[in-house]
Amino acid sequence: MLIFIALSLSVALQLVASIIAVSLIKRTRYNIAWIVLSIGFSIMAFQRIYDLIYMLQLSDEHIDDVPVTSNWISVFVSLLIFVGTLYIKKLFNYLAKVEQLAKQNESMVFSAIVKTEENERQMFAKELHDGLGPILSSVKMAFSALNKDIATDSNKQILLKTNFAIDEAIITVKEISNKLSPHILSNFGLERAIKSFLDTVMIKQNVEVKFDSSLAGTRYDFNIEAVLYRVVCELITNTLRHSAAQNILIQLHQVGDKLLLHYSDDGVGFDINNVPHKGMGLSNMESRVKSINGVISIESSPNNGINVSITVKI
Repeated sequence: MLIFIALSLSVALQLVASIIAVSLIKRTRYNIAWIVLSIGFSIMAFQRIYDLIYMLQLSDEHIDDVPVTSNWISVFVSLLIFVGTLYIKKLFNYLAKVEQLAKQNESMVFSAIVKTEENERQMFAKELHDGLGPILSSVKMAFSALNKDIATDSNKQILLKTNFAIDEAIITVKEISNKLSPHILSNFGLERAIKSFLDTVMIKQNVEVKFDSSLAGTRYDFNIEAVLYRVVCELITNTLRHSAAQNILIQLHQVGDKLLLHYSDDGVGFDINNVPHKGMGLSNMESRVKSINGVISIESSPNNGINVSITVKI
């Protein structure tokens, strides 16, 4: 009777150990060494079951001939394997927590970088708009007060060109200020800011743009709006510079607690696997999206344009 208890206990321990081992295969990312160990544990479990079935078929006189010591050794080995797999599972759980904390810390660092960058942009844009802008406007007013009637024809040409240069400088300062930190994004939100950017950059461009959005005046966290705006601007700029596309599609929708952005064009595309380090632009996009705990998918191939999908939980 004691030998049956020993074998049954060995079978139970070995089966649980093999089940735990097999369940950890995915978490080891299908490491070949762990797969081999799991197969070994499973074979040992089947061996224990076979031994138990064999013992059950023996008559009473033959059971007494079976060495008890070897069976209890099997129990001890199965117990060691069982305890070992439990500790390995505990180790994997600990490593998973460490990895999760590392990702959270990385996301926090990226978020802080993005926020600092946007704050610096805002400050610089404010200095341009509130500092240099009024100075140029004052120069413009003082220049307009000059009596141009007493100037010679050559001086009138100089005055005319200077007046034009001042106007261009004022416009340029406003454009730079708006590009650094668009006030529309801060005041009216993501949808209006993207529309404004499209109105600005698509002038004289032979590209058809379809912008489909259901956000209306919905506002989101500052970092989310800033990151998605920068990504869209980067994608549009890349399309206009490199893709020779005829059509651009931008879709922006909120579905449940997720903000979905889709961007595509029908340009020349590229082999995404042969871009060194995925290109600085693509890496920057991925880093920015990661900073707001978003997920980005970039697909492209020669002659098939580009498709970018971003999902952000809000």
